Amino acid sequence: MTDLEKLKEVALACGFSHVGNLDVDTVQVRIEVRDACAVDKCHAYNKNWVCPPACGTLEECESTMRKYKMGLILQTTGELEDSFDIEGMEELQKNHSQNMHDFTDKAKELYPNSLVLGDSACRYCKDCTYPDAPCRFPNRQSPAMEAYGMVVSDVCRDNDIPYYYGPGTLTYVGCILVE
Repeated sequence: MTDLEKLKEVALACGFSHVGNLDVDTVQVRIEVRDACAVDKCHAYNKNWVCPPACGTLEECESTMRKYKMGLILQTTGELEDSFDIEGMEELQKNHSQNMHDFTDKAKELYPNSLVLGDSACRYCKDCTYPDAPCRFPNRQSPAMEAYGMVVSDVCRDNDIPYYYGPGTLTYVGCILVE
């Protein structure tokens, strides 16, 4: 069994619904995605170590990402009562975050130099220390895929893993890049 196959097993054991291969060469970095960060709809822009501008320029992020050749797409999918099921969405996001936290700790044992990218700003700490003090957990950071300029649905499509699993479902996505 290859380490990547073992990593898939670890991901599924951590609670992800779907895990697929990721070819880094398929990822397109788009300035318009990073520009959307600056609009600050998620309220993390310039407030979190893993979000712009603290995570680096788009060029720096792309350069970091291109050091890797492969990885895994990590998805947590759940069913919602309806399109207004905010509690269901929040619970699913919480589950995905927990899956990402658990997975990151275990994945770093197999791939210490891996790059883990999540679905949003880091949530390890209630209040991020940015910009006043260093990150409390620099080895556990997972910047958002969008902070790296990725269109998440395109990354899934270009790597043959669904992004949409039907009416009444929602999927949160992260990834890990390895050498």
